Amino acid sequence: MTTAPHAAPVGTTRSVAWLWRVLTALVVAISGAVHVYLVAVEDYGGGDGNWLATAFWLQGIGGLVLAVLVLTWRSPLPLLGAVAFGLSTLVGFLLAVYLPDGLFGVRSLWGGWPEMVSAVTEALAVVGGAAALVQERRRRV
Repeated sequence: MTTAPHAAPVGTTRSVAWLWRVLTALVVAISGAVHVYLVAVEDYGGGDGNWLATAFWLQGIGGLVLAVLVLTWRSPLPLLGAVAFGLSTLVGFLLAVYLPDGLFGVRSLWGGWPEMVSAVTEALAVVGGAAALVQERRRRV
């Protein structure tokens, strides 16, 4: 049986963990949408040109693009991206809350619904992305 590098042997297929991919895409999109909402509607980040506003725009748009990639590109790369997205965003928020001077001078609080929704969706992005990776790496018998 001939195999290509990094591919399943010819004649076998890898399953796609659709349930985990859909859940992961959904929570990454929600987190991205919350970041866009915060900067576009709530003027979070101090207005245009502020580094935090720019970071929130990038986080929001990146989350929405990543959600599409998780559903359309059957590579492990978007799943790894979703795990990194969730982990880095959640850790950044927690550092901004719990460090004495915040994260790069920006302090945050556990406040309203955006913080709670973001924290939950980012944790679920880590779990969902990791679960999809594990399920898709198993070979069919």
